[in-house]
Amino acid sequence: VSKVLNGKGNVTEETRVRIVNRAKELGYVASHSARILKAKHSWTIGVVFSDIALFGLEHPFFGSIIQAFKNFIEEQGYEMVFIPKRLGDQEQTYLQWAKNKNVDGVLILTGDLNDPEIIELTQSGIPCVSTDIAMPGLTTVISDDAQGIELMFHHFLHLHRKRIYAMSGSTLSRAYQQRTIAFEKALHDHGIARSANDYISSDGYGYQAYYDVATRWIKQWKTRPDAIMAFSDDIAMALIRALHDQGIRVPEDIMVSGYDDIQFATLFTPSLTTIKQNKRLIAETAATYLLQLIADNPLEKKLYKIPVVLVPRHSTSRG
Repeated sequence: VSKVLNGKGNVTEETRVRIVNRAKELGYVASHSARILKAKHSWTIGVVFSDIALFGLEHPFFGSIIQAFKNFIEEQGYEMVFIPKRLGDQEQTYLQWAKNKNVDGVLILTGDLNDPEIIELTQSGIPCVSTDIAMPGLTTVISDDAQGIELMFHHFLHLHRKRIYAMSGSTLSRAYQQRTIAFEKALHDHGIARSANDYISSDGYGYQAYYDVATRWIKQWKTRPDAIMAFSDDIAMALIRALHDQGIRVPEDIMVSGYDDIQFATLFTPSLTTIKQNKRLIAETAATYLLQLIADNPLEKKLYKIPVVLVPRHSTSRG
């Protein structure tokens, strides 16, 4: 019976069918607790999702990451639980929650690298992997942001664009920080002089916040750019709407690019030139490394970068 219900061992098909049917009649469900006792694992992976933008699981990038991560670990026999800071009236640290849930490991999906609770968790000895935060002693899997900005820069230069501006989200975000640094480096490396108001960042999040910042920014321009890099597709869409409302056409007057290649990028008007992040590969690589750490297999704890791809569409078309 044990062999059949656990899918192991050599049992005749007739016997297997009889046992499975009888188990269904009795309403039998395999004991997760017994599995934990036998394997000395909880077969549970915790997820820290400190979403400062308050998009939740509808976040266009991290929502895809968590779904692909969940699919992968479930195929390996693990289940996923979220590790909150607060549950009802009960408030505990991430580490306390992780210990109470007896998780085998933790995915830090996104969060503040200066958060003392995240630092405490990563230094606790519980296997941790992140798809956002980079710090010493933590295995992190992210897209190559510098490569993405350089790809887009070359794309604009190939289109004979010289006045290249950029719009970022909050630089509290690691990704926006790195894309800002890469943009400034690209300007320097290609000998493009900085101009007044060639860069803006938004402290707020969401379409309306991006639209408001973009509108104010456009009105401050003394020299109009001929291309703008937006550091996310959401920012690019809000920026294009703000440009349209100021009588500026995209791509005829100014070319605009995004970053992420979210699902709506191809449906937007104009369809959005962007940098495609391989969200599935990021998630599956992070899951693979976390399972290696859980199994005590040797793994260098460092920053692993996943290549990105330029996706040209109509927002940077020359007509």
